[in-house]
Amino acid sequence: MLRRRAAAANGSLISRKIPSSGEALPAVGLGSSHTFDVTSAADQAEVNAVMGDFARLGGRLVDSSPMYGAAESAIGNAVSQLDLAKRLFLATKVWTTGREAGIEQAKESMRRMRTRQFDLLQVHNLVDVEMHLKWLKEWKQQHLVRYVGVTHSSDSAHASLEKLVTSKQLDFVQLNYSIAERGAEERLLPAALASGVAVIVNRPFARAGLFERVRGRALPDWASEFDAASWAQFFLKYVFAHPAVTCAIPATRNLKHLADDMQGGRGRLPDEKMRRRMVDLLSSL
Repeated sequence: MLRRRAAAANGSLISRKIPSSGEALPAVGLGSSHTFDVTSAADQAEVNAVMGDFARLGGRLVDSSPMYGAAESAIGNAVSQLDLAKRLFLATKVWTTGREAGIEQAKESMRRMRTRQFDLLQVHNLVDVEMHLKWLKEWKQQHLVRYVGVTHSSDSAHASLEKLVTSKQLDFVQLNYSIAERGAEERLLPAALASGVAVIVNRPFARAGLFERVRGRALPDWASEFDAASWAQFFLKYVFAHPAVTCAIPATRNLKHLADDMQGGRGRLPDEKMRRRMVDLLSSL
């Protein structure tokens, strides 16, 4: 029998607690790689529309990085213009080497994102990770950041992420995970669950590769058993069904895609038997 989670299919978003604090986060977040790297007024208007709808539909966590071009500034513009500061959970990353360079980069990210305190600051792709974690701990004590984490988007980094997850230095780990990229299920996700570290999933659609695999194929009828009405919801619900996962951050500047993704965070989730069936289906394509 399938488990029922937070709400009915048209109810509130599934939420998960951050283990280090007990604060709840909606399972659907919003990424900004490529999609929010905008400079024109028209493109900024699209970012504003997506972020406005994201907040209206119950989303909170918005993730960025200095690596993503103008994305931090686009987010900051939307936060300011739509008065979203109190409704969002703002996360970004430090992506440089050296203590002073890292601190200066983080201060610039604050200016771009129009905030005086980050909800989450992460070391991007483990660049100079031990150095940055030292001053991030200081920033946390000074209330400049609420949570600290690390990120990577490759299976090759999972062993390093696992070591940090078990070190008791982190509130969050961000990693690649999808129905097509399941390597994290072996050790990393269980380690995060056992260590009380929240998990943000990047690449839940395997950089859109999953949609190429199912192009022109109808969603199976049995997807309705866990309230999936689209392939995007099918893929997201596979991710959300893992007990270690706190939030996934698909990136989009398309309002229809956003609404579809948000619906993936509502209703029932597949149990383990159903998840195996989902994997078998994808493997057969």
